Amino acid sequence: MGVFSRISDIVNSNINAILDRAQDPEKIIRLIIQEMEDTLVEVRSSAVKTIAEQKELDRRMAAIAKDVADWQGKAELALVKGREDLAKGALQIKARLQQELAGLEHRRGQVEAGLAKQGEDVAALQQKLADAKAREAVMAARHKTATNRLKLRGSLYDERVGDAFARFDQVERALDELEGRVDIYDLAKPKGVADELAELQSDHQVESELAALKAKLAGTGEAH
Repeated sequence: MGVFSRISDIVNSNINAILDRAQDPEKIIRLIIQEMEDTLVEVRSSAVKTIAEQKELDRRMAAIAKDVADWQGKAELALVKGREDLAKGALQIKARLQQELAGLEHRRGQVEAGLAKQGEDVAALQQKLADAKAREAVMAARHKTATNRLKLRGSLYDERVGDAFARFDQVERALDELEGRVDIYDLAKPKGVADELAELQSDHQVESELAALKAKLAGTGEAH
C-alpha cells in the first residue's frame, strides 16, 4: 500500500469517526434541552406553590387585622362601661394579634421576594431554552449538509491523492460543527514544530528588544 493510499484511508477514517462522534453531541444537546424543560416545569410548579402561600398569608393577615380592630373596639367599650380591667385584657389580646400580624407581614415580604426571583428564573430559563432549540436546529442542518457532502464526494472521487487532500475541507467542516455544539467539545489542534519554532523566534526577538531598551534607558540615566 502506497503512502498516499494510506493518507486517503486515514482521512476517510477520521471523517467517519468525526461524523460518528457527532451523533453523541446531538444526543447530549437533546438531553440538555430535556433537562431545561424539566427544570422549567419544576420552577413553574414551585412558583404556583409560592403564589398559593402568598394568598393564604393575605387571607390570614386580613383576618387578624379585623380581629385587631375588633379588640380595639372592645377595649374602648369596656372603658366606656367603666371596666378598665376588661379594657386592659382586650388591649393585651390586641397586642398579641399585632405581634402575630407583624410576623406574617415579614413572611409575606420574603414570599414576595422569592416569587419575584422565581419569575426572573422562569423568564431566563425560557430564553435559554429557546436559544438551545434554535442552536439544535442549526447544528442538525449543518450535520445533514456535511453528511450529504461526504456522500456526494465519496461517489464522485476515488482514493487517489487529490481526493485524500480535498477531503481535508470536509474534516474542517466537521470540526467546525463539533466546536459549535454548546461548546461541549474542544478539538483544538496541538502545536506543530513550525508553530513552536515561530513562538520561540518571537520570544527571542522580544527578549532582544527588551535588552536593547534596558541598555538605552541605562545610557540615558548615566548621561543625566
